[in-house]
Amino acid sequence: MCQDCVKEEYPDRGTLCLDSGAYLANLQGCTGCGHKDTLKSINRSTINPEDTSPEVIEFDHVCSNCNHVIATHDHHFWVEDDYQFYEMSCMLCGNAEDTRSCLPDDPRMDAVLF
Repeated sequence: MCQDCVKEEYPDRGTLCLDSGAYLANLQGCTGCGHKDTLKSINRSTINPEDTSPEVIEFDHVCSNCNHVIATHDHHFWVEDDYQFYEMSCMLCGNAEDTRSCLPDDPRMDAVLF
């Protein structure tokens, strides 16, 4: 991972957890060649566990011009107690966490209304 290629390391992205793509607004430019326009994803791997462990997606963001590795992207997903959990960690795309109900109506939202 290259700290000089990003404007801010691991920016806070709130609940925006991506399992693909790149946060190009945080790209300073490739220190290898100066390219700023596009990145490609390589070395993508997905681990789908059989038990309750998280599904893990990992890949590298690399410069589409010179193949310099900008950052490694990790995305985790799992289901627990009727909720879907998402986590993302990437020097370029940032850190984020999100939780969504699997049910049509989120029981947590009912508690907030009253």
